[in-house]
Amino acid sequence: MNYLELAKSGLKVSTIGIGMLQAGGYYGTQDDDECVRAIVRASELGINLVDTAEAYGDGHSEEVVGQAIREIGRDKLVIATKVHGRLFATCHLRYRDVLRACEASLNRLGISQIDLYQVHFPNPWEQVPLKETMRAMEELYRSGKIRAIGVSNFAVRDLKEAQDCLRATEIVSNQVQYNLIRREIEEDVLPYCRKENISVLAWGPLEKGALTGKYTLENTPKDQVRGEDVIFSNRNMPQVMKLVSKLKEIGDVKGKSPGQVALNWLMTHAQTIPIPGAKRPQQAEENAGAAGWHLSPSELDQIQQALDKLSFDYF
Repeated sequence: MNYLELAKSGLKVSTIGIGMLQAGGYYGTQDDDECVRAIVRASELGINLVDTAEAYGDGHSEEVVGQAIREIGRDKLVIATKVHGRLFATCHLRYRDVLRACEASLNRLGISQIDLYQVHFPNPWEQVPLKETMRAMEELYRSGKIRAIGVSNFAVRDLKEAQDCLRATEIVSNQVQYNLIRREIEEDVLPYCRKENISVLAWGPLEKGALTGKYTLENTPKDQVRGEDVIFSNRNMPQVMKLVSKLKEIGDVKGKSPGQVALNWLMTHAQTIPIPGAKRPQQAEENAGAAGWHLSPSELDQIQQALDKLSFDYF
């Protein structure tokens, strides 16, 4: 496993992380013990970045991560979590709410310091000034409750405003949706993050499994979360399958799966760290296999040529 510094934080993280949205029950029922074993297996394979949030299962994901921390050891993991943002029924972006939310996350995780604390979403509609939220985040940083400040789902304008609100430290990461199908951040967010030395944590790096080759027109997902996603519609799946076919062709040469090629493609972008989910040890092993090797310039060109021929309809 390779490692890099998370922007200017001093945090040394694996080039691929593990996301624990699944431990909150987002994709239906799950086995907590299996989720813990997935984190343990990921750690054994060198993955040290674990991402969760208080929003995942109303804190349950953090409790599951806390179990894994106790089994693995605090010093072997870099823990990232998030404070509720605007898309959730409960919004914790007021100054005192941020401080209380952090304490609650620390208790659920069973730790005394969060490595990376992220604002899950900006909150313009609730009229919570970003300045107020970031003042609380910086207070947590000054008091040693958190080691670094990150954000999630922030546009460039939000990133600029958030950074302008800070005095003692800087924004070190922006967690955003990014994969071979959803590439919107390449227009402005990704270039800005590169210029400002802000790491990108890529959520949804496998587009809910579409990039693994598991699903086809004849075998569409049956769960509600995926089944209602437009990417699995009849108008998009033929495009997905063409892309997966190219990933498989490249992967067959390297002894890698389509999903591993898709994850490795993300790692070729400077300071971009995919955080695929895993709720079983086998999934953690599959994800870890995306690291420690490189796509050649020729293979990257082949992927780009395939992308140039595809068009996805998100509406």
